[in-house]
Amino acid sequence: MSEIIPLRPALPKSDTFWAVLASQGKRTVIANIYMTHSEAEADRQWRVGQVSAYSLFLRTEKQSIPVYRIEKIKRSDLPRNWTPLPALGMLRGKLI
Repeated sequence: MSEIIPLRPALPKSDTFWAVLASQGKRTVIANIYMTHSEAEADRQWRVGQVSAYSLFLRTEKQSIPVYRIEKIKRSDLPRNWTPLPALGMLRGKLI
């Protein structure tokens, strides 16, 4: 029997998480959530590396560079239809 893979990742059972937040200009979105600070920090560093690798492209497209930070958030702070954000949101047609 094949394994069913959900379209959205299951949220942790805890009421609070560590969130990687992405800011670009005046807009801030939740990029991803984690149970531990170390997991969130690893994701933040990966995202910063991805943006750094594409920084020349972002400059030629006159896009502001996203800034990533980590904050503790509550489950109630997540938007109802939240989904994880790719490091370079341009994969969805826009940066953030």
